[in-house]
Amino acid sequence: MRYFSILLVTSFLISCSSSDNDPGYQATPIDLEVPQLFSNLLLPPLIPSDNPQTVEGITLGRKLFYEPLLSGDGTQACADCHLSENSFTDPDRFSTGITGAIGNRNAMPIYNVAWNFEKKFFWDGRAITLEAQALGPVENVIEMNNTWPNAVATLQATSTYPDLFSQAFGTTTITKELVAKAIAQFERTMISGNSRFDQYLLGDQNAVTASEINGFNIFMDEERGDCFHCHGSDSNPIWADNIFHNNGLDSSFDDMGLGIVTGDPLDNGKFKSPSLRNLAYTAPYMHDGRFETLDEVINHYSEGLVYSETIDPLMKNIAEGGAQLTEADKADLKAFLLSLSEPGFTTNPDFQNPN
Repeated sequence: MRYFSILLVTSFLISCSSSDNDPGYQATPIDLEVPQLFSNLLLPPLIPSDNPQTVEGITLGRKLFYEPLLSGDGTQACADCHLSENSFTDPDRFSTGITGAIGNRNAMPIYNVAWNFEKKFFWDGRAITLEAQALGPVENVIEMNNTWPNAVATLQATSTYPDLFSQAFGTTTITKELVAKAIAQFERTMISGNSRFDQYLLGDQNAVTASEINGFNIFMDEERGDCFHCHGSDSNPIWADNIFHNNGLDSSFDDMGLGIVTGDPLDNGKFKSPSLRNLAYTAPYMHDGRFETLDEVINHYSEGLVYSETIDPLMKNIAEGGAQLTEADKADLKAFLLSLSEPGFTTNPDFQNPN
């Protein structure tokens, strides 16, 4: 049973079991709905002991994810740069903040974040928890351009949020930490694990085509695609290692990536490898959205690699400029990558705007 069916009636009622500032209050616990393939192959999802999943916390987090009051002028929510139809990323190369400011990185998609065991978020890994990740955009001057004291005071002054926080956390006193906890709870429910290739791995031999199977073989072949080291495999259905790599985009860097965070020049030009799920919806691609199509991405790894001092050793075809795939191999590889997309994820009613 989906958790929103549980709340069909109770989400519109004031909780009688919670009380203001009650340290003993317990919200309703609920487990994540883990896909069968994930249960078969992966460790259990990572849930912080101080922020367990609850029905009330998820409900609050969903509302906050779509709440423009978190921004400095009350016009922009998290969801404005993480659109459901785009697998919770932005179809624009760079998102525009409330002042018209534009950044230099493409918004990362949001799904399967509960399996980020590396505990590093953003392209450069600057946040070490999902809760910390949720805090950043509110105060970022080129995004929501607010202060947390102002955002909290705005929520506190509404007629609805104090009670929702009471139901979720046992207190009507809103804090930025509780806001981040609620949003993180909601984001952990964004699980994508039912693509056609998932169905194939679960035993449905008719779920994919011969071209897609050949594309998977190219993906796994160290002499051809050699993609699996950074982007998962049939034994890692997250389809990402959540580690940072310099994948041969540039010979020098305007954006140092991980190096900004660590201060280590050996980390310059390294960015987190994203999941390959839902590529049908997440264009443009790369940390800076430089590639508008999946064909461009494949061409980069085939013949567009560029050497720099921090190039990842996994880019072992750098001397030849890439893997030099045939056009037939490129087509099959693209077909496989698209088979990892899940249409139902982008239209899942549990993730849509509740307002």
